[in-house]
Amino acid sequence: MAAVNHILVVDDDGVVGALVSAMARSMGLHCIVTKDAANCHRLVTPDTAVILLDLVMPGMDGIEVLRLLGEKKCEARIVLMSGMDKRVIETAKKLARTLGLPVIGHLQKPFGIEDLQTALGVLSPTESASVPDETPMIEYDDGELLEAFEHSEFVNYYQPQVSLKNGEVTGVEVLSRWVHPKRGIILPDLFIGRCESMGLIDKLCWITVEMALDDVKHFRSSSSMYPRLSLNASVYTLRDLKFPDRFMALLVRHGFPAGRIVIEITETGLIRELARTLDVLTRLRMKAIQLSIDDFGAGYAMMQQLQNIPATELKVDMSLVQNMHASDSDRVMVEKTIEMGHELGMEVIAEGVMTHEQLMLLRAMGCDAAQGFLFSRPLPASELTKWLARKDKEIDKGDWPASLPAAMDSDPLH
Repeated sequence: MAAVNHILVVDDDGVVGALVSAMARSMGLHCIVTKDAANCHRLVTPDTAVILLDLVMPGMDGIEVLRLLGEKKCEARIVLMSGMDKRVIETAKKLARTLGLPVIGHLQKPFGIEDLQTALGVLSPTESASVPDETPMIEYDDGELLEAFEHSEFVNYYQPQVSLKNGEVTGVEVLSRWVHPKRGIILPDLFIGRCESMGLIDKLCWITVEMALDDVKHFRSSSSMYPRLSLNASVYTLRDLKFPDRFMALLVRHGFPAGRIVIEITETGLIRELARTLDVLTRLRMKAIQLSIDDFGAGYAMMQQLQNIPATELKVDMSLVQNMHASDSDRVMVEKTIEMGHELGMEVIAEGVMTHEQLMLLRAMGCDAAQGFLFSRPLPASELTKWLARKDKEIDKGDWPASLPAAMDSDPLH
């Protein structure tokens, strides 16, 4: 992370400005304070590391400032301050993120020195090390994507899913990667949509499944049981009425049990040609294949999805998991999702777990399993095989999660 250069405080309360300035000096940071919200954007420079912004001010309020900073594509991180209800602050944080602004926390007024230290403490390099890199934008044309299929440039990576009861690896999520000959590894967010629009998504689906069924033979743990394979399925693929029979034929050919397969359905993208989709999903369940509602909580069709899909698993969206310590509404959403999933007879998996604190809170809520950088980044098959062997030796099943820090993954990001 780039060195911290200065902090900008935007607040009409002189006491707050003085408190932050004193704290900044004690941390070796330079602090600029302004009461003029309308002109604060002129004080933001490339050296501005963080902006502490009061929401309620005379003249231009903090929401208007956020809108202006969003228009200016401000890259400084933001801490919101207010004496308003926490839910108002949390809504403001969501607005800021929608505007593309990096919000790192909030301070509920009146706040003390310890609260301020905590808010500014997130600027330390040690904290940023656990945050995954953002997906870089990579340009390519349709011809390159077609060549990727012709030259077999797609590979599978796998992220382990860990039981929160005993630390055992219960499954792996299969994640596609495009190994471009010139641009390196391209993540799925940058090519899945293009595959769908070009009518190539079914082809990618079958390539991914074939590779996964070949690779999984090397993933058996000391229990001699295959881990569950969680496969992401496009809404376009799930409209193909022949999909269940073709999928089962593939499992039979590889000798892989249908009950160890989980098809993940993205919560935000299902409602298209509902009758055909429900036909396919119901037949998959009748063949013992498990169904998971992915990214649960990220969209707006949650209750309808639960009513429509014969799902056996809920995956709590990573945005809720990562914000649940700072946001009361996100914490409640996670807790109620776990309760609701269990009441409906489903297993609940949390995505994007990056800290021990998140892990312990999820355990206290009764979440069944989790995946995230705390355990392992997505790995190619050869590295996952080594990771699983190492976990068998390193994790003391009777002393988990106390043994977790000694067994945490240190593999580089792929």
